[in-house]
Amino acid sequence: MITSDFHMHTEFSLDSGIPVREMVEASIQKELGIICITDHEDGADPEEEMHIKDPENYVHTIQNFREEYRDRIEIRIGIEIGIQTRFLGYTGLIQSYPFDFVIGSLHKVSGQDPYFRTIFKELGEEEVYRRMFLEMAECARRSQDFDVLGHMDYAVRYGKNSLEDYSYRKFSDEIDEALRAVIETGKGIELNTSGWKYGLPFCHPLPDIIKRYRELGGEILTIGSDGHRPEHIAYDFDKVPEILEYCGFRYYTEFKDRKPVFKHF
Repeated sequence: MITSDFHMHTEFSLDSGIPVREMVEASIQKELGIICITDHEDGADPEEEMHIKDPENYVHTIQNFREEYRDRIEIRIGIEIGIQTRFLGYTGLIQSYPFDFVIGSLHKVSGQDPYFRTIFKELGEEEVYRRMFLEMAECARRSQDFDVLGHMDYAVRYGKNSLEDYSYRKFSDEIDEALRAVIETGKGIELNTSGWKYGLPFCHPLPDIIKRYRELGGEILTIGSDGHRPEHIAYDFDKVPEILEYCGFRYYTEFKDRKPVFKHF
């Protein structure tokens, strides 16, 4: 049984808008023992919605809820930074606050968010996916400001032919490059269940990628729903143990004070 959700968003992420209390209460109802709130910060694009306008208030608010709910659920303080090869300048922010956990997510490939699909028209799906993994590898090697790579194959959600054009085997060289970069720098990856929420037949990343990560010696694997609403919390977590076993994991990872804590399920 998975008892922690290490990827969720609240009112501090403008693509959520849900009060922190609602997300905490929903997590308790779903019998989670630990949650980590990881609202969005994209320092490269401060005018966009993925930007915490007041990080001090963000951290202070979560600290207050952590104290209020300490007898009912453990709340950890996280953040999801938008990594890009052209911008990795988060060191000052990360070192200024007591974050337990930092997700580094590549939401833009070559400067464009696949959500808008323009990049697919310009480059084609195969090239987008290749660049996605190679840019992740570069970010992992250049930055120590994050702990795990978030939803590694995020772009696949928005590809028109992704189910035909995407597999581990097809992009194995690029995927292995990213996985090796993660392992060599002491980082991890996450199993993000939002792929199922978005209608894909797999989580993020593909189970075959998680399995390959384990084969290469990867050990750090967090579990997150990427929930933006109460009903998204712990989304399809009942499917996760089978995926973990298929991939060779007998445990998953939580973070506290930026340090991994391994937990058997």
